[in-house]
Amino acid sequence: AEKLSSMKDMEWNDVLQRMCSLLDSTEKSTGAARSKLNLLYYLCTIAVHKEAASRLINSQLFPILIQQLRAASNWDIRAKVARVIGLLALHTSELGENVPVSEAIILLTELIRDNFRNSKLKQCLLPALGELLYLIASKEEKKEHPRECWVVPSAAYTVLMRCLREGVRIFHC
Repeated sequence: AEKLSSMKDMEWNDVLQRMCSLLDSTEKSTGAARSKLNLLYYLCTIAVHKEAASRLINSQLFPILIQQLRAASNWDIRAKVARVIGLLALHTSELGENVPVSEAIILLTELIRDNFRNSKLKQCLLPALGELLYLIASKEEKKEHPRECWVVPSAAYTVLMRCLREGVRIFHC
């Protein structure tokens, strides 16, 4: 993570482009899925560093993570993508206005609602949703006026409260 943080823009863009290409690949082989999972494990490792997390969440990688959360047929990949999103939200120190945080919240909310009886899946998705909500709240608290781009749909609070009422134990996948 330190090495990534200290890279010059050109090197950083090359590495980021390779990561995005691998995640965005539509290849369905077992090897491709394994490569995506390995990259997601790597991203979990570097996402705990503030500088790396800030660079990653504010890059083109974040929309690709959202797309993978929506489209991946492999639930192991979806769970690991949710973990990366949660770690990025937890450890970032900067959040650009153009980061599609609301889109991620909407998608996580839909996935939890659509799979509400699947406790294991909820336990993987809820931490990411919680971290994104906390990130938005902490960033808005520092500003006098909330930003429109960080609007949270009421369904997210409804789903979260329903999960809490049902006593879902939350842990990281």
